[in-house]
Amino acid sequence: MTTVVIAHASFPDTQLESEALAAIGATTVFTGNLDSSEARAIASRAHAIMVTIQEVDAKLIRSLENCKVIARVGTGLDAIDIPAATERGIWVTYVADYSIDEVSTHAVALLLNHARRLPQMVASVKAGAWYDVARIEPAPRLKGQVLGVIGLGRIGRTVAAKASGLGLRVIAHDPYVGLDAETEHNVDLVDLDTLFGKSDYISLHTPLTESSRHIINAAALEMMKPTAYLINTARGELIDDAALLDAFMAGSIAGAALDVLSQEPPPADFPLLHHERILITPHGAWYSEASKVDVRRKATEDVVRVLTGQKPLSPVNQPNFSP
Repeated sequence: MTTVVIAHASFPDTQLESEALAAIGATTVFTGNLDSSEARAIASRAHAIMVTIQEVDAKLIRSLENCKVIARVGTGLDAIDIPAATERGIWVTYVADYSIDEVSTHAVALLLNHARRLPQMVASVKAGAWYDVARIEPAPRLKGQVLGVIGLGRIGRTVAAKASGLGLRVIAHDPYVGLDAETEHNVDLVDLDTLFGKSDYISLHTPLTESSRHIINAAALEMMKPTAYLINTARGELIDDAALLDAFMAGSIAGAALDVLSQEPPPADFPLLHHERILITPHGAWYSEASKVDVRRKATEDVVRVLTGQKPLSPVNQPNFSP
């Protein structure tokens, strides 16, 4: 019997997946995660595994006896050992267009939250100081300020478009795009040092790789304007937390808005939690009711394709495939 392990604890309701897979004679087993020896033993016999942020390491992949596909129910792939899966002849898939509108909107919302000094205004009203707007930290006009986008993938490009619509000038860094991206996406491509030095806002939209880990470090923060504001809706480990805190406390940057952290959920004493100008949201940039359904449906569709002998629509790798 064909078995699919569903290990995405983020979505404990598996009716959508179960119904689609039952149509091809497959059964589902919900393990919630892959941490326990019991869950890994179940996964080792499965024909497909569906995960969100659960780690699928080389050791687990080598134990897979029947697996044909590991489906990432989302976009980030840093938790899956893709070379090990490819060597084993296992497809790795993802949902390429997952939450593009939601994440880009969240990033722009975090930018506007700071640009319009909303936390300070709300706090002022709650404190009874209705006419204290002029005493709030000076807010420059948004139009004409510079947004630096690191990573011009689907989400980064959408952020650039939305920010341009608000009157921001957008500069960007992405070593994997050509100069035609400047015209196509209405951005100026620059090197990282230039982006750090010129940006009033910096928004991160790059995958987590060994080269991008801690791309925001002490040296980068030192180059930023003291009025600059950092936004991260991508991966927590793109930022060196200690360096960010030091820069903020020293007044080297104005603040940050983080939807992702290096530790999730953070402990109560996580230093970045306790500062008014460091806004943290709970890895929720992806969220909308529509995105919750879309990501599960699209991930399941690729599992169905592989289990019925077809090539997936959104593959990450290319194991040997004969239709």
